[in-house]
Amino acid sequence: MKYLIRFLFTSMLISIGVGYYFRSSNYSLGNKIIGFSVLFGVFVFMPIFLFHRWKGKRLEDYTLSKENFKKMREKGKNL
Repeated sequence: MKYLIRFLFTSMLISIGVGYYFRSSNYSLGNKIIGFSVLFGVFVFMPIFLFHRWKGKRLEDYTLSKENFKKMREKGKNL
């Protein structure tokens, strides 16, 4: 999974660079390449990356609930 994410990120950066290169000679084609690269990054790369990073973690550890407020207050009293 790590190598897939690296490959997708590298290909996205290369395609944005190619888009800027083509933009100097053919403005509309360059903008289309850049736009598709950004869409690819948002709708394909980002969900895969977020799934990989959040796998095995509990959402309750990162939300503010009464129990987490109690834990934070207890930590503050101990300092």
